[in-house]
Amino acid sequence: MADTFRLSLAQLNPTVGDFQGNLAKIRQAWAAGREAGSDFVALPEMFLTGYQMQDLVLKPAFVDEALSQIETLAAEITEGPLLGFGAPAVRDGVLYNAYFVLGEGRVQRIALKHHLPNTHVFDEHRLYAQGPLSGPMDAGGVRIGLPICEDAWHEDVAETTVESGAEILLVPNGSPYYRGKFAERMSHMVSRVIENDVPLVYLNMTGGQDDQVFDGRSFVLNRGGKLAVQMPLIEECIEHVTFRRGDDGWAADQGRREVFPDKVEQDYQIMVVALRDYMAKTGFKQVLLGLSGGIDSAIVATIAADALGAENVRCVMLPSEYTSAHSLEDAAACATALGCKLDTVPIKEGRAAIMGTLAPFFEGTEPGVAEENIQSRLRGLLLMALSNKTGEMLLTTGNKSEVAVGYATIYGDMAGGYNPIKDLYKMRVFETCRWRNANHRDWMMGPEGEVIPQRIIDKPPSAELREDQKDEDSLPPYEVLDGILEMLIEGDASVADCVAAGYDRDVVKRVEHLIYISEYKRFQSAPGARLTPKAFWLDRRYPIVNRWRDQS
Repeated sequence: MADTFRLSLAQLNPTVGDFQGNLAKIRQAWAAGREAGSDFVALPEMFLTGYQMQDLVLKPAFVDEALSQIETLAAEITEGPLLGFGAPAVRDGVLYNAYFVLGEGRVQRIALKHHLPNTHVFDEHRLYAQGPLSGPMDAGGVRIGLPICEDAWHEDVAETTVESGAEILLVPNGSPYYRGKFAERMSHMVSRVIENDVPLVYLNMTGGQDDQVFDGRSFVLNRGGKLAVQMPLIEECIEHVTFRRGDDGWAADQGRREVFPDKVEQDYQIMVVALRDYMAKTGFKQVLLGLSGGIDSAIVATIAADALGAENVRCVMLPSEYTSAHSLEDAAACATALGCKLDTVPIKEGRAAIMGTLAPFFEGTEPGVAEENIQSRLRGLLLMALSNKTGEMLLTTGNKSEVAVGYATIYGDMAGGYNPIKDLYKMRVFETCRWRNANHRDWMMGPEGEVIPQRIIDKPPSAELREDQKDEDSLPPYEVLDGILEMLIEGDASVADCVAAGYDRDVVKRVEHLIYISEYKRFQSAPGARLTPKAFWLDRRYPIVNRWRDQS
């Protein structure tokens, strides 16, 4: 019976549908484990296919290709460490979320996921059948239990596999980030360790996929819930962990122990990685955005520079007669501080031409939102024309507060392929700008120092679509608006709950109304980095047609 067991944990970044790219990472991880003398090399859930695939996994040709690649790979693994990774499996024509273990030239074990998450961004009941509870596998004299992701958030799968003889639990995951989620994961995993009195390995993937970022942070817990290994946030890495058998069972040697930054920095890094991977995985190289001299476009430009390098970011100022001199100066100062290109494309003549065309239809009416939105839509048209001509992807710049209440122009400033701050409320935008001016990290490709001029942070927000316009002309102060939005959206609170928290009922009702009537805009909005468990898209699915209102 072995007294040591060496496990290589590959916290890596797959791409959905990139079988050859993902296989290359699997082979590299296996080679690294063999070089390190490991007994088992493990990669995360659904790593071969990338995650999440959504309905792509229902396409038979896609699954057939995955299974064919597994057969080819299995034939290569004739000696050396066992190799484990996630992929779809088919049994009797039924599709499962599975974990494959290869060795000695064949597939030695296929573990099937039992608990299928159907909350937040997950809809696995739609895609997969529920696998049975099962026992451990033998890995060179060590019995390994394989609860897959959600399985470890429940008691029964771990309990069953340990009662069947598992000595170590290996949990492969595809778990995306939201603020505060790591503490939830750790709490559940510590519970599984305490309940079953065995070590547990939590292995998560990393990298961005559409709106989601898998944040890594894999770890190893010894009996008693004691932390032995903590892998980093986001970073791709492979850790080799040695377990030793003692009189009371297995324990992992102490290894790497990463310490995580605060939540503001975590959110910022997630937004940077989300954009960087979205660009790389969709094939875009460069971006452009409208830089207005306001705070939202300034932080988006900064995120883009940190994700892609300033040389790959084009900023475009599109002034009208309502654009203040301060805004022109602030936009130029921000672009200069970041080192980004800045072009100026005035819209005055184009707006005059459009107004002339519409004059017979607008005659006899008072100027209002329609005239204001022509400016925004003209900017969107010009930016999209530049995007089409240059191949640079257009970024949109609306924060979560604006997206929530529809304070944005559909087909205007909402135009674009990705929105890095879609899940960041306005007050957090201010906080993030101050943090970025004071901090620089190795993973940032943009320059250090004050890249967002202080005047941009200090001045009252304005869309500048009419003379002396301020956001607070149309909306409550952002500190009030964000407080109400966080209660109604993140907390699913009632109007009465908000009033009890000290907010004016009329203001709450107006905000609630704006949220519901803006659903059609969000339905057509660009994807953006998910930072909360109630991000707009898969986390929060509301009907566009909806006459219900809270009467409390």
